[in-house]
Amino acid sequence: MKCPRCAKDDDRVVDSRTSADGEVIRRRRECLQCLMRFTTYERVEESPLRVVKKNGERARFDRERILQGFLRACEKLPVSMEDIETCVARIESKCKAEYDREVSSSVIGSLVMEELRGLHKVAFVRFASVYREFKEVGQFMDELRPMLDRPVETEKSKTVAPEGEG
Repeated sequence: MKCPRCAKDDDRVVDSRTSADGEVIRRRRECLQCLMRFTTYERVEESPLRVVKKNGERARFDRERILQGFLRACEKLPVSMEDIETCVARIESKCKAEYDREVSSSVIGSLVMEELRGLHKVAFVRFASVYREFKEVGQFMDELRPMLDRPVETEKSKTVAPEGEG
């Protein structure tokens, strides 16, 4: 490290401490030429994740855009902010874990649809109608049909009758 005063790169580390979250190491250094003490911080260099859009344009991965999409889809529905934040965090983690530098917007859209399907059916339908850009009602119905064909689970269907009773 170059000394901020004399610009020599001859120093020694006097003290090292890890931050509370373990993400950063703080080092106190002393220049061996002018004896000035200074602090440096060391952290893992992360390459920013980029999103490749449909038109080929690349943009910075923006967690806030995903969150806004969830909020629009869940507007006026009984979905807690905590549940939304959890879904968004899962999507962000999957993208960063599975893609080094670039992820396509279609992958992100599919992850959002998957999360919304489990979170709230109406929110899923709202998002799907915009994301899939349906041109006809038939396309919309094709997306809904798998959900509509599943039996609706009610409190009665969850209880199991004792053995011997029908």
